[in-house]
Amino acid sequence: MILKITGENGIEKACATGSSQVSLLYSAAYQPGDRITLKLDAPGSFCWVQLDDAMPPALVYVKDSVSLQVPFGEGKTSYSPKSFAGDKHLLRAWLTEKDELSGPRNLAFNPYDSHENTGFYPHASANVETRGEAVFAARNAIDGVFENSSHGEWPYESWGINRDPNAALSLDFGREVLVNAVALTLRADFPHDSWWAQATVRFSDSSEEILKLEKTPLPQRFAIAERTVTGLVLEKLIKAEDDSPFPALTQIEVFGKEID
Repeated sequence: MILKITGENGIEKACATGSSQVSLLYSAAYQPGDRITLKLDAPGSFCWVQLDDAMPPALVYVKDSVSLQVPFGEGKTSYSPKSFAGDKHLLRAWLTEKDELSGPRNLAFNPYDSHENTGFYPHASANVETRGEAVFAARNAIDGVFENSSHGEWPYESWGINRDPNAALSLDFGREVLVNAVALTLRADFPHDSWWAQATVRFSDSSEEILKLEKTPLPQRFAIAERTVTGLVLEKLIKAEDDSPFPALTQIEVFGKEID
């Protein structure tokens, strides 16, 4: 395992290696253009990553490598102000134990996801994000932050659809998984916000589930027929009949397990 930090020009600033686990202490302030990269000896492996000590560890599937550009400016507004801040940073990664993959869990959690991510999963993307702002990006819906009583900067980041009735959020798991439940936490900054009365989840096997939603700040969990999929699309979002034009999604959770 190789965990490193490089600058905008690709020059290595810090690096650590390990066999089944690695940690890296970087004693300097990040600069715009800095990038965090984790490479494994065997791509196609499961790994725990904690790319900032102010953020939680996440179990991810690494198809290629883990890569994250350190956020700055407007791009930082969907992260805790404590993350990537200061002049001392502890980063860690370690391979998963087999029993950690056997049980059920939320397969959609990845606070280190980004627009450019193509190497590790889960990965969220969308056909529209309000004004292209970081606080309304698709990645916010899988970052594990459930605060939904307001909107805008962390901790109220969400997936915003820019009033587009054809908005859709895609979730890619990067491999086949077994799923049996979906939970949606709608943004609930009422009366600024509206909500969706109905949503459709279309799975990679072409099957669908129609979810009937309520006006509530709480997670709404739906048991579904178990199926093997590589991803899903949340689409056909039907807005409730109210005065607000602003429905939005705070979190999507997809429960299931790895295929034995």
